[in-house]
Amino acid sequence: MSAAEAPVAEGDEPARGSLRPGGLLDVLGVASVVLDTDGRIVLWSPQAEELFGYTAQEALGQYAARLMVHERHMKLVGRLFADVLRTGQSWAGGFPVRHKDGGTRLVEFRNMRLLDDRGDVYALGLAADQSTVRRLEQDVALSERMVRQSPIGYGVLDTRLRFVSVNPALEEISGVPVAEHVDRALSEVLPLMDAEALQEAARRVLETGEPLIGGTLAGRTPADPDTEHTWSHSLYRLEDAMGNVLGVAVSLVDITEQHRASVAAEAARRRLAVVADASARIGTTLELERTACELAEVAVPELADVAAVDLLDAVVEGRPSTLGPSEAAVIRALALRPADGSDAVRAADPPGQIARYAPDRLVTECVRTGEAVLVPHVEDDDLPHIARSPEAAVLLGRSGLHSYLAVPLIARGEVLGALDLKRTRNPAPFDADDVLLARELAARAAVQIDNARWYQNARDTALTLQRSLLPSDPPVAAGLEVASRYQPAGATSEVGGDWFDVIPLEGGKTALVVGDVMGSGISAAAAMGRLRTATATLAALDLDPALLLEHLDRTTSTLDQSIATCVYAVHDPRSRRCRIANAGHLPPVRVRPGRPPELLDLPTGVPLGVGGVGFSTVTVDFEPGDELVFYTDGLVETRRHSLDERLDFLLSLLDDPGRPLEETCDLLLRTLHHPDNHDDVALLIARSRPAS
Repeated sequence: MSAAEAPVAEGDEPARGSLRPGGLLDVLGVASVVLDTDGRIVLWSPQAEELFGYTAQEALGQYAARLMVHERHMKLVGRLFADVLRTGQSWAGGFPVRHKDGGTRLVEFRNMRLLDDRGDVYALGLAADQSTVRRLEQDVALSERMVRQSPIGYGVLDTRLRFVSVNPALEEISGVPVAEHVDRALSEVLPLMDAEALQEAARRVLETGEPLIGGTLAGRTPADPDTEHTWSHSLYRLEDAMGNVLGVAVSLVDITEQHRASVAAEAARRRLAVVADASARIGTTLELERTACELAEVAVPELADVAAVDLLDAVVEGRPSTLGPSEAAVIRALALRPADGSDAVRAADPPGQIARYAPDRLVTECVRTGEAVLVPHVEDDDLPHIARSPEAAVLLGRSGLHSYLAVPLIARGEVLGALDLKRTRNPAPFDADDVLLARELAARAAVQIDNARWYQNARDTALTLQRSLLPSDPPVAAGLEVASRYQPAGATSEVGGDWFDVIPLEGGKTALVVGDVMGSGISAAAAMGRLRTATATLAALDLDPALLLEHLDRTTSTLDQSIATCVYAVHDPRSRRCRIANAGHLPPVRVRPGRPPELLDLPTGVPLGVGGVGFSTVTVDFEPGDELVFYTDGLVETRRHSLDERLDFLLSLLDDPGRPLEETCDLLLRTLHHPDNHDDVALLIARSRPAS
């Protein structure tokens, strides 16, 4: 900073040295002309040369009127000149002057009388081009009028960054009179806003000359000390025509409403994004716990720091869920996010746990009334009504819980449970917009949770029926060692109609059956039960396997739109043979010591229930130590591999005829049946034993 630009503190001496001139006189191009009492030119400035066109040599000593005034204005000029010399009264105004080039210029004059030290009288004329003066006057007037009438607050800071002037708009914004702005810093006038940051920004603009456009400033002013306002501010360095730094101009525009609208729009956009995310992420499966976890994962961290999804235990079990005013809520926790072990997470019920919440608990109120419960600012007295126990209340207090929200999960008019939300790190309290968002998430998720609940209940019922219709432990069969497994489909799939059976027959013979009713759910399980009963009844007649399947085919045709596949085999330990018939089922595998496993070459036949097609019986050798492996298609079929590939894989796993049958069952299920498979599996392995 040069000496001319250095600030001068109160009481300091003015800076010494050459000062840079201002540029206003240069813009005006003010010319100086001095006349003696005869009207002759005795002084002629360089600006006069530029304004009138005559050099000093051409003008000095000449009568000014003859040189620069048109003949028709001679008398007027002479009278005005005499008045100035005689009375000493200055004269100002515009006057046409003849230029050296022959043209006429309108010139703005200021004429006055001068006296030297000897008492001699002279006339001084200061002149400038009138169009230049008028343009400058218009610019100044326009600038002043605009600044004074503008709704934008304007202020000018000097090089010490203290106010020089402010317009009425800035006075209204700040609530501080104009006089109290002058010679005061921003922080002194506006202590309730972040004026220090604005002051520092003004300092950078002063030093660098780079303007700051559209910055944002928030705070309060004496004009409205109870309301938070937001302003857009801009800073410009002021310089004159010669480049002298004069200070910094400040503009302030109140954008509080626009800022609030922008914040509201951003919040709305965020809510829409969360809802869209929820639509895509919640309900990807029909698994109850997974659906609850998806809801909790959407809520954290967009809406809350901790989210829990809790269902009424009665709802999970399919019972009515209404609560009386004095009833406690028995709640089963399904999901909790995040799982970070923080105090707030430790205070919540772990997933899978059943907890009893007293009638005065807020979550109980939420599920009883079906209304959201909001505590924007949690106090110590609120913690016992939020937590499940005094110990949990201590943990919540230690976690920094400051805002709480619970919204009901309602589907098809029934309250299922609650979405429990807590804020510990997010400093903003829950507000009405958060309640709307939470209710929207809960409404969308509740339908998915209800679907998963009913599906799970139906699946559990079908699975219970399925298991009740299957033999728990195959009976001891003469001459056979038997192992079996039933594996339901994945958790998101319905129970199928796969079954197996081991039926003792007269004469020490044993019937081995594996079948698969097409379809799923309770109807498939019920059809399977009827076919299993019919098979056991027909087997007691000691029919040929093909004839038995023909009778079973007629039985299947009486079932409502049921079709099934089945393999029926009869083992005779005395002949060491098996008679086998197939109704559209995958062929069993025969495993023989010293030989590679093989798929039995059986006529495939048609599924039961098609009707009109006969079946064939094939007799195969079944020596002691041989194994027959019966299975349903759920064991080997996948979407990614061909059936031949999977059957080859099955054969490769049966490479050890001496392996215990239970281990073989586990190996096949573990290796071939994926948990997410959408089909169930029935597996039956029989090994021939030597006659005792």
